[in-house]
Amino acid sequence: MNSDGIVLMSDSRVAAIPVQDLGEALVDVRAHGLTVDDRKRDEAGAYAHVRQGVLTRLLQAQSMLPTGVLLLFVEGFRPPALQRRYFEAHSTKLAKAHPDWQAAELRDAASRFVSPPEIAPHSAGAAVDVTLIDHHGRELDMGTRVNASPEESKGACYTDAPGLSDRARTNRATLGGALSAAGLVNYGTEWWHWSHGDRYWALRTSQPAALYGPVELP
Repeated sequence: MNSDGIVLMSDSRVAAIPVQDLGEALVDVRAHGLTVDDRKRDEAGAYAHVRQGVLTRLLQAQSMLPTGVLLLFVEGFRPPALQRRYFEAHSTKLAKAHPDWQAAELRDAASRFVSPPEIAPHSAGAAVDVTLIDHHGRELDMGTRVNASPEESKGACYTDAPGLSDRARTNRATLGGALSAAGLVNYGTEWWHWSHGDRYWALRTSQPAALYGPVELP
């Protein structure tokens, strides 16, 4: 847990959650009525996949949004090897900027933005990065861009960050209200990151085990 009271992905309690995988397939959300952005597009289309249970909840969340507002799906599944590269690259960047940090401090800081690969919700097909758009396809004001790091945004990427405009705070509340009601949980350092069925979700909802563990795209 960091100083903001947010349980980080690097917390030992997250890693301690066992996985009892339901064996659900990864499904391509592009065929199921969600608007999908291509900024994270990859050749295999992995980014557009999530577990079936996650897709069901995203569609439920979208149905609860105000008229004229839609979810914009940015990234779902992230292959474990790619997750590891992301984590190592961000850790290296932080280490260069803070050569005095010890390994544990560095791991915690990195996990505010990229999950440690061994427990990453994206690599289980359990997490999504999403934002909101209007009926013209324009992204709503959420206070920062999707995937803004804590360093870049000076902490404004935190879901409950102070100093946001009234509009951004309202839009975050709209997004969070629908996704929470559909059974997803937020990672408090990233307003856009929501998950269901992974270890972090299990810890946050007091479940005995995660429903989804690391998987590979067939």
